[in-house]
Amino acid sequence: MAADKQNDTKVSSLDENKNKSADGGIGLEILQIIKESQQQHGLRHGDYQRYRGYCSRRLRRLRKTLGFKMGNRHKFVGKKITVEMISDSRYLLLVLMEAERAWSYAMQLKQEANTEPRKRFHLMARLRKAAKHSERLEKLCESPRVDAKTKLEAQAYTAYLTGMVEFELQEWKLAMEAFNKCKTIYEKLASAFTEELAVLYRQRVDEISPNIRYCAYNIGDQNAINDLMQMRLTGGGGGMMAEKLEALITQARTKQAATMSEVEWRGRSVPVKIDKARVFLLGLADNEAAIAQTASEETKEHLYETLLAECRDTIQAVREELKSEAKQRERSSDGDSGKVSNLQFLHSYLTYIKLCTLVKRNESMAHTLQAKLKEPEADEDKRGPRPQDLIRLYDIILQSLAELSTLQGLEDDHTFQKEVSLKTLVYKAYRCFFIAQSYVLVKKWSEALVLYERVLKYAMEVQSKAKSLNNSLKDLPDVQELIAEVNAEKYSLQAAAILDTEETAEVPAKQQVKDNTPLCNRLETFRLDPALVGKQPNLVQFPPDFQPIPCKPLFFDLALNHVAFPPLDDKVEQKGKGGLTGYIKGIFGFGS
Repeated sequence: MAADKQNDTKVSSLDENKNKSADGGIGLEILQIIKESQQQHGLRHGDYQRYRGYCSRRLRRLRKTLGFKMGNRHKFVGKKITVEMISDSRYLLLVLMEAERAWSYAMQLKQEANTEPRKRFHLMARLRKAAKHSERLEKLCESPRVDAKTKLEAQAYTAYLTGMVEFELQEWKLAMEAFNKCKTIYEKLASAFTEELAVLYRQRVDEISPNIRYCAYNIGDQNAINDLMQMRLTGGGGGMMAEKLEALITQARTKQAATMSEVEWRGRSVPVKIDKARVFLLGLADNEAAIAQTASEETKEHLYETLLAECRDTIQAVREELKSEAKQRERSSDGDSGKVSNLQFLHSYLTYIKLCTLVKRNESMAHTLQAKLKEPEADEDKRGPRPQDLIRLYDIILQSLAELSTLQGLEDDHTFQKEVSLKTLVYKAYRCFFIAQSYVLVKKWSEALVLYERVLKYAMEVQSKAKSLNNSLKDLPDVQELIAEVNAEKYSLQAAAILDTEETAEVPAKQQVKDNTPLCNRLETFRLDPALVGKQPNLVQFPPDFQPIPCKPLFFDLALNHVAFPPLDDKVEQKGKGGLTGYIKGIFGFGS
C-alpha cells in the first residue's frame, strides 16, 4: 500500500509537470501511465489479478482525493464524470483506471478460461466494459480543455480495446480496422514527439502487428501466414495472440505433414506414422533457423524452451505408441525381439534432437556467462556470475552426452560413438577449466595448477583425435583458444602464488619442499617457496663456482712445409771470401 501511494505521488507530479501542453490545455500521458503501472504491479510476470487489485486501490484513492464519492457506506449512488467537471487531469485518470481494471479482469479470466470454458462469457462482458470506459474517456477528451495529444492517445486506446473485443468475437474485418487505426495514430505520435515517448509508441505498434496479420490471414490473405510464423519464432505475439498463433502454425504444419512419410537419420530411413511427430519434424528446420538468426539472448532462450517443450510432447506421444507396440509383440511369437524397431529408432532420433538442443542451449548460456564473467563488476553489492555457475552448465552438457551414447540402435555405430566421445572430451576440458578458476578465487594455487594441466591434457587429446573426425568439430568450441587461455592463466597463477605472502606463509611444512637449488637453476619448475619473498631470497649462487676453461691454444705453422725459399748461396760465398784479411780491415776501419 505504501508503495502504491509513492507511485501515485510520482504520477501526480508527472501529471502536474508534463500533462499541460504549450497552450495550457489539460493533458494525460495515457500510454506512459499504463505501461509504468503494468510493469510495476504484476504484468511483468503475467499476474493480472495483482494488477487488477492495484487498479481498484488506485481508483479508491483518486475518488477520495477528488471528493468524487459514490454515496456512503450504507448506500451506493452512481455518478458520472461530465465534460464540465474536467478541471484536473485526475478526472481523466479516474476513467482510464476503470478501463484498465476491467481489461485486467478480462485477461485474468482469459487465463482461467483454458480449464473453465464457462468463464469465457464473463471474459467478454469485462472486455466490453473496458471498451465502454475507453469510449467514455475519448468523449471526455473531446473537450476544448484537453490538449490535442491526449485526444489522439485516447482515440488510439479506444481503438485498441475495441479491436480486442472484435478479435475475441472473431469479427476479423472490424478488428483489423480498429487495430489499423490504433497503429496509424501511434506511428504519427512516434514521429512527432521525443525519443523516450517514441519508444513506447513503437512498442505498442509491435504488440498489435501480429493481431493485424492474423486478422488479414483469416480474411483471406494467404501471404500473412509467413509473417505470423516469423513473428512467433522471434518471440512476438504475446498475450492473447500466443495461443492463436500456436494453433494456426500447428494447423499449417498439419496440412504439410500429410505429404511426409519418412525421415532419414544415420543411414536408415524410418517411416513416420504419428501426426505429432510429423508436425514437429517439419517445424524443426524453421525453429533452428530462427535460433541461428536471433541476436537477443532472451529471445534465443525463449526459442530453445519452445523447441524443447515441443520435443518432449512428441517423445511422449511416441513413447505411448511404443507401449502398445510392446504389448502386441508379447502376444505375437515374432523372433525379431533383438532388432530395434522403426518406432524405437524414431524414439532414439527424437531423443537425440532433444539432447542436442539441451547441449546447444546450455552452451549458449555458458557463452553469455563467460562474457559477463570477463566484464568488470559495476555494482559490488550485486552478485555477478561465478565460475561455479558455468560448472553446473557443463555438468548438464556432459550428462546429456552420456545419455546420447546409450541411445538404442546406435550401440554399433562406431562413428557416432567416436563423435560423442570427442564432444565429451571438449566439454570436460571446459568444465575442468572453470573448476580451476573457482580454485583460483579461493587462492588454492596448487589445486588450480594441477587442474590447468588436466585441461591441457584433454585439449591435446582432442587435437589428436580430431584429425579423423573433422566434421564433428564444426559445432564445438575452439580448443586452441582454450589452450592459449590456459597457458596465460598458468603464468598469472604462478606469479600470484609467489606474490601472495599470506598464502605462502600458511603452506604446511610437509608441502614445502626444502631445496637449496637457486631459482635461476629451476626456472622450468614451479613450487611455493617462502624464501623467495623473504629478505634473503635464494636467486643465484654467489660467488659462482669455478669452471674449467681451455688453456691458451698452440699454433702450428703447417704452411711452412710447403713454402719454397729463394736460394741464398751468393750471399753465403761473399762472406767466405773475405777471410782473415777482411776481418782485420774491419777492425782497423780500412774497409769502411
